[in-house]
Amino acid sequence: MILYNGSSSTEVSEFLLNCFIRSPSWQHSLSLPLSLLFLLAMGANATLLITIRLEASLHKPMYYLLSFLSILDMVLCLTVIPKVLLVFWFDLRPISFSACFLQMFIMNNFLPMESCTFLVMAYDRYVAICHPLHYPSIITDQFVVKASIFIVARNTLLTAPIPILSARLHYCGNNIIENCICANLSVSKLSCDNVILNKIYQLIVAWTLLGSDFILIFLSYSFILRAVMKLKAKGAAAKALSTCGSHFILILFFSTILLVFIFTHMAKKKVSHDVPVLLNVLHHVIPAALNPIVYGVRTKEIKQGIWRLLRKGQ
Repeated sequence: MILYNGSSSTEVSEFLLNCFIRSPSWQHSLSLPLSLLFLLAMGANATLLITIRLEASLHKPMYYLLSFLSILDMVLCLTVIPKVLLVFWFDLRPISFSACFLQMFIMNNFLPMESCTFLVMAYDRYVAICHPLHYPSIITDQFVVKASIFIVARNTLLTAPIPILSARLHYCGNNIIENCICANLSVSKLSCDNVILNKIYQLIVAWTLLGSDFILIFLSYSFILRAVMKLKAKGAAAKALSTCGSHFILILFFSTILLVFIFTHMAKKKVSHDVPVLLNVLHHVIPAALNPIVYGVRTKEIKQGIWRLLRKGQ
């Protein structure tokens, strides 16, 4: 805290993360499982990225999109989980003013980036199944580059004001964040200023970005399902749906935890304050740990690529 001379007010220069105010014992019981999930997420995504990079047979748009998703997962994990583990293991609760708002920017930016990546992947599957003859000319390496630029630009431009608005607030007195991470609403409520603009902007942006992505994903799969139902050849429908299986499972992982977090946050008077905090942390690591495993198990080309790399290393 920085004290201004001649004034009784103080200006916050750092925050303290207070993870589970009602269930402090959760820190000890969750520290080991969270550490293992973090190591699994880092190791699985690194393995996937290395395999796609070294295997020429995987140099295709679909796998480039998967690589992009893995990078997003790793950045989110590295932004959130190490600091949470430092709090759990060593009670290192302080986080600097700049580090807090940098974490806030990455979290608010990269989560909608993931949903937008799922949208592009859904479009990839839509073209592959509904317009297979046009797939090579539509889904190209250039398409992936343009889609990546769009994902980064759209989400950065729309989410950057969230941490900027929070950082411009005047923080005085209380500097204890009742959360494991620098979530916008948890931080901004410590301000002495009116934060209604922050709340409204985050609500509008979150529902606009995530809502539009999930609506378009739903439409893509509706068209896919309609096209699959028209297939006459024996086993063609099952084969077509199997190509979407991994992607659909990843969307379920991402959306289910997110929806549970939203509903528990809305019903916070009926559930413990610590439950949304826990779900918020888990949402940054569980999808990241499961995404590469699902694709690795369900995708024949990736499994073969991993085995070839392992044989080369022996």
